[in-house]
Amino acid sequence: MGYGLQSKVNFRIAAEADTIDFEDVIAEPEGTHSFDGIWKASFTTFTVMKYWFYRLLTAIFGIPMAVIWGIYFAILSFLHIWVVVPCIRSYLIEIQCISRVYSIGVHTFCDPLFEAIGKMFSHIRATVRKEI
Repeated sequence: MGYGLQSKVNFRIAAEADTIDFEDVIAEPEGTHSFDGIWKASFTTFTVMKYWFYRLLTAIFGIPMAVIWGIYFAILSFLHIWVVVPCIRSYLIEIQCISRVYSIGVHTFCDPLFEAIGKMFSHIRATVRKEI
């Protein structure tokens, strides 16, 4: 799976960050407008600065951040594959034996008790009368 310059367009995060427009940041309310020349200069300055600072920050921090995030996700994957999943599976294997003993205890001691209590209370009848 190759990652070219065109494939980065498919990443949603990059697309969301790229959709911030001048009007989203600096919006004049209705009835309040600056001079057209100032508005156009502000728009051009904003657009150019956003474009070039993004490129500058990407050039400076892109590779180091890719290394940091690559190491982070490698460690996370390693821990998940070699530590978390084996611990959970061994716990489930060990708890299976305990659950069988617990199940036998419940069926031996609690089932007869609750069955007897259920038979005692099964003969109770309640009626509700509505008097007008």
